[in-house]
Amino acid sequence: MSMYCYIRMGSDTKTPTRNCSCFAFCGALLLIFGNQAFAQIRYSVPEEVKDGTVVGNVAKDLGLDIISLIDRRFRVVAGSKDAIFEVNQHNGALYVHNQIDREELCQGSGACLMELKILVENPLEIHYVVVEITDVNDHSPAFPENEQTFEIAEHTLPGKRFQLHTARDPDAGINSIRTYTLTSNEHFEVNIRQSDAGKIPFLVLKKSLDREQKNKHALLVTAVDGGKPPRTGTLNVSIIVLDSNDNRPIFSQEIYQTELQENVLVGTFVFRMNATDPDEDTNGQIEYSFGKTLRREVYDIFVLHKLTGEIRVIGVVDYEENDLYELDVEASDKGTPPLTGECRVIVKIKDVNDNPPEIEVTSLSNTVSEDSKPGTTISLLSVRDKDSGVNGKTISHIVNDVPFDLKPSYKESTYSVVTKDFLDREQVPQYEILIKATDCGEPPLSTFKTLNIQISDVNDNSPHFEQTTLEVYLAENNVAGKSIFSVSATDSDLNDNAAVSYHIIRERTQNDIKSFLNINPDNGLISSLKSFDFETLKTFHFHVVASDSGTPSLSSNVTVNVFILDQNDNTPVILYPVSSNGSAEGVEEIPRNVNAGHLVTKVRAYDADIGYNGWLLFSLQEVTDHSLFGLDRYTGQIRTLRSFTETDEAEHKLVILVKDNGNVSLSATATVIVKLVEPKEAFAASDVKSSAKADEDNNVTFYLMITLGSVSALLLISIIVLIAMQCSKSTDYTSKYLQETNYDGTLCHSIQYRSGDKRYMLVGPRMSIGSTIVPGSHANTLVLPDRRRTSEEVRPCLNAITQAVLQLRLHNLI
Repeated sequence: MSMYCYIRMGSDTKTPTRNCSCFAFCGALLLIFGNQAFAQIRYSVPEEVKDGTVVGNVAKDLGLDIISLIDRRFRVVAGSKDAIFEVNQHNGALYVHNQIDREELCQGSGACLMELKILVENPLEIHYVVVEITDVNDHSPAFPENEQTFEIAEHTLPGKRFQLHTARDPDAGINSIRTYTLTSNEHFEVNIRQSDAGKIPFLVLKKSLDREQKNKHALLVTAVDGGKPPRTGTLNVSIIVLDSNDNRPIFSQEIYQTELQENVLVGTFVFRMNATDPDEDTNGQIEYSFGKTLRREVYDIFVLHKLTGEIRVIGVVDYEENDLYELDVEASDKGTPPLTGECRVIVKIKDVNDNPPEIEVTSLSNTVSEDSKPGTTISLLSVRDKDSGVNGKTISHIVNDVPFDLKPSYKESTYSVVTKDFLDREQVPQYEILIKATDCGEPPLSTFKTLNIQISDVNDNSPHFEQTTLEVYLAENNVAGKSIFSVSATDSDLNDNAAVSYHIIRERTQNDIKSFLNINPDNGLISSLKSFDFETLKTFHFHVVASDSGTPSLSSNVTVNVFILDQNDNTPVILYPVSSNGSAEGVEEIPRNVNAGHLVTKVRAYDADIGYNGWLLFSLQEVTDHSLFGLDRYTGQIRTLRSFTETDEAEHKLVILVKDNGNVSLSATATVIVKLVEPKEAFAASDVKSSAKADEDNNVTFYLMITLGSVSALLLISIIVLIAMQCSKSTDYTSKYLQETNYDGTLCHSIQYRSGDKRYMLVGPRMSIGSTIVPGSHANTLVLPDRRRTSEEVRPCLNAITQAVLQLRLHNLI
């Protein structure tokens, strides 16, 4: 079982020193089983008594039966194993169980009280006993250090106080420190000042010291407590008497002079100082230092050894920065207080050629117009050298080959940079002018300066097209409003002078094709406001002007030739047969007795497209009897395949399909009704038709002769042009149209043009031998091998002539 134990400080304060946890438990037992004692017994015992020392007979003082103490479990309720007090159950005595140290239990000078709880059972009773621990003088005063030293100058005035170390005594009350004493002497005494922390001793000088009589004093300070017998502690005090410094250091001269060359190495010796002091020891020991009023740079250049007095170089000595240094030097002894003597050292710096010339640009025009005239000033500069005499004289010139010159001014070492030739920004947009300046020292030193000059632009270049003539090939039926081509011109100028805008030269004429063209003035993108039709317009040209934004504005133009390429956009038109109401229908009567191969009729058709798009092919889409009639695929001629028999029907319907050869074929149909009649009826009908149509045929024949004559003339011209192109040896880019009519049941067109080494031809049904289709090209475009560079240049000409003659004969037959 554990308990709470308290140490009473004085009469009111309790400090817990043992951990006792049975206080509540004991109280509960006392309330239930026994009566609480109200009497309190007090004992007193000094500290440091031996174990077993009897404090008092608790059982007797409490009136307990000594015989029953064991049965009633008479004991001290302790909170720890190391209880200070215990009771003897045989005689009821309270005795010391462990050593008592009052300084450990109670700190301070107040009463040290311990409250004990005495417990007996059957019935349960608890009694309180107070034990006072009295102090004994078991500690001596002690100083924190055994010795203390003071240095006191011999001229110190009497009454000066010096604080001594304070002694400490853990005992309390009368056993604590009572006074301090000092060994007998004629110069010092002890003075005590009372404070909350205790008594503080001071050493007081009561008579001036004389170092010449005695330079050291040894004193003994004693701390005495109030015990009986009293205990003491001592402190050894040493007094060192300091000498008075009454002589200052003296230099042999007030001013010293020396010379030093600039740029000497760090550590170079400059001068040695020498001063004397008649005093002894530290008062005669001298230390050297620079004066406090020197400029900061002096300390960065020179250093003064404080003991030897040597002045040496620690920084850069530059004649151009300073040619003379005045160094104030102080010599101080080590006296207390120290005394000082002064002098001045004048250091003259000698110049060497260590500075290259410096080029300073006082005025500079970084930008010079390219139209500046020769002699224009662009910069002013000056050259200077920090060195003196000949070392400071300079010579300057431009090193590199530039259209600029360096002209000296009336003022020495001042120059102007001027142009000596015309400038062209488009050739050289900027210049780096390298200027060299050299002094006349030995050896000479040089420096360089680069001027960056930008040449500003003037509008002296017109916009430039790569070609004077451009060719554009445009497929017909283009989407109106979309771009078809773009032109681009470059301008060698800059900024606004190079900002190119485009426009088309228009003619104020009616139906001007250029009115349907639009050009973006910023990027030259050309768009068409209408869709072109090859059958209406095959080629046209216009002029595009490119103008810059300079002042004044400059311009140039380019001619754009536009060639419209044919597309398969026209359906074949049936020319024959055509009925009176305009439909492609006709009736043909033939004798029943005609032989095989008889020409029944010929279907004629026309396609406005050219080449493959206009090449028409004929086929029988519908026929009553395939064994009777045949259709020529190319001419459209319908002929009988065999003789008629009695069993053949008298009327036959033939539907002929006419289609072109475009990528996406377009077609038309014609219907021919063939009636079989007896020979006499056929001749009669033929006479009636001939007489009815005689007048009409005469008119048709007249118009047909005019048409054939025009076509023949046009064909002859085309043949001549074709022969000239095939026989030509020119490699220049050419482009021509050749229109021809090859009528063999259909009206066809052809166009050929040349580009570089290749010759292109858009042809109809009769193609030249050796013609080849270019893979990936337009369906109606053929490329003809160029045989101009071969030795057989005559053969293509003969082939062309033969083909043309055959075509002409074919037209005459028609």
